[in-house]
This record gives sequence, C-alpha cells and structure tokens, in this order.
Amino acid sequence: MAGSGYKDYFQVLGVDRSVDADGIKRAFRKLARQYHPDVNPGDASAEARFKEISEAYEVLSDADKRRRYEQFGQYWNQAGGMGGGAPGMDVDFGRYGNFDDFINDLLGRFGGPGGSPGFQGGGFPGGGFSRGAQASRSPVNLDAEASVGVSFTEAYRGGERTLSVNNERVQVRIPAGVKNGSRLRLKGKGNLQPGTGRRGDLYLNLSIKPHAIWRLDGDQLRADLPVSFDELALGGMVTVMTPDGEAQVSIPPGTPPGRSLRLKNKGWPLKAGRGDLLLTLTLELPASWSSEEQQLLEQLRVQRSSNPRHDWLRSAAL
Repeated sequence: MAGSGYKDYFQVLGVDRSVDADGIKRAFRKLARQYHPDVNPGDASAEARFKEISEAYEVLSDADKRRRYEQFGQYWNQAGGMGGGAPGMDVDFGRYGNFDDFINDLLGRFGGPGGSPGFQGGGFPGGGFSRGAQASRSPVNLDAEASVGVSFTEAYRGGERTLSVNNERVQVRIPAGVKNGSRLRLKGKGNLQPGTGRRGDLYLNLSIKPHAIWRLDGDQLRADLPVSFDELALGGMVTVMTPDGEAQVSIPPGTPPGRSLRLKNKGWPLKAGRGDLLLTLTLELPASWSSEEQQLLEQLRVQRSSNPRHDWLRSAAL
C-alpha cells in the first residue's frame, strides 16, 4: 500500500510500536480469524481488511523489513533496493483443508515457523499488491458419505434409526419403500471445518439385507410359494402370507409349476400406491409318502391317460 501513501501497520494490527515478534503474531492470528473470507463469505470489506492486516504482518513480522519500515516509512521498500510496488497477496483459499492449515502456512510465508521455506524472508513472488485483485477461492467440500445396512422389514415399513455420527447421536428417519442403493441426506451432519463453524452434509447409502422369503424385483415384490402335487392338479384355495398378513388365493386346476399368481397392489410401497405381489408356484414333494398315499399314486399310474414325455421323445430324436 505504499503507492497510496503511508500506512501505519502497527495501527492496522492494533499493537504498540514497542511490541515484540510474538505480540505481532498474536495480533495477526486474532484479526485473521475475524476477517477471513471463509468466515465472511461475500463480504468485500472483510476481504479487503483481511488483505490489509496480512500486508501489515508481512512487513512487521520480518526483522529487516520492520527496521526499514520504521526508518523510512512509506519508502521502506525502495530503501532496501527491492524494487517498486508495495507488498501484497493473492491467496487460493481452496487449497487449504481447514482454517488452521491456512494460518500456519501464512505465518510460515511471512517468516514464522511451519511455512514454506521458499517464501520465508522473501515476501510473495510477483511484485506489488493490486487494489482490485480478488482472492481465488474454491468452496471446500465438507460433505461425507457412509454405508448403512437396513433389514428388509425396515426398508418395507420405514422407521427410525439412531446412528453415531462424529461422536454425535443422530436420529435418522428411513422412509417406507426405500430400495437398495437409496441415498439419504442428513443436512449439516457432515465434516466440520475448524475455525469457521462450517459443516457439510452426510449422505447415507442404504444397503438392504436379503430376506429369507421375499425379494424385490424392480417395483414388484416376489416370493416362491410351495404347493403340493394335488393343489396343482386339482386347484383350490390356499392360504398365503403377504406383507399385510394372511390372505386366500385361488389356484386354477391344472396349473403347472413355475407359473406366478399376481396379487395387485399388495407389494412394495411406491410413491403412488403399492406395487404388485407375485407368487411363483413351486412343487413341493414330501420326503416320504404314507402307505395310503403310495396306494393312490399306484392307482394314478395305472389310470394315467397320457405320457408326459410324448412330445419330448419325438423332438429329442436325432
């Protein structure tokens, strides 16, 4: 700021002229936290103030620059033979993971510990400070993701879950009808940026655990329904279980195994109503037959009027 007249850097930092190096550092830390652009997004005056105190610290934190500044005032830079232009800075705030990383790097650039050796004692490369220059900032992504396994029943009916997030117990509502891979957003429960209070969102990727009976196929709920030989052959009413409880369904006579019975609007919860429930009939034979059953089967074999392999035999011939 030398080009615009004398600037009292001690006054900018709010310190006495007799302050030592540690006092200058403490004053800068306090003001930098107060006026940092990430703490004051969109505030041009705060950003200008931040650059001003950074410029003051660059000069006063360096023993040689401070000596020349106190001796020559606004002409301190020219007096040292370092060329025209006042000290200044353009900072890419997005390259820092958090505010403390930025402050530590900045202190190092101005000659303090923990900074980049290439900048210590030499100021910033590129010459003077442009009054209209804007710091290049990229928003820090503080969002986080986590995988959560839910039971099939939870996915179907929905419910409440309590999770431990960043040492905090969070109540999560699982909507009815979520599917495998569904994503829930917990606003303001992501990663915390130290020094700013900013916090991202947490995204939960849901994984539905398999069920012993039910399986989800798109919007349809499916299950295999075991039936006996006579139920397939003769048909009749059988009792089945649905998500809503027991129900009666009719099996038409002569239904082959593998055919599905459709129960409309008895399946998975959707945004607009319910999907269908499909029950695939599977032939369930007993591990052993009673003597009466064996006698009836013998009678059936004698009385059977068709050969189940008739068409197969003709088509299989080479």
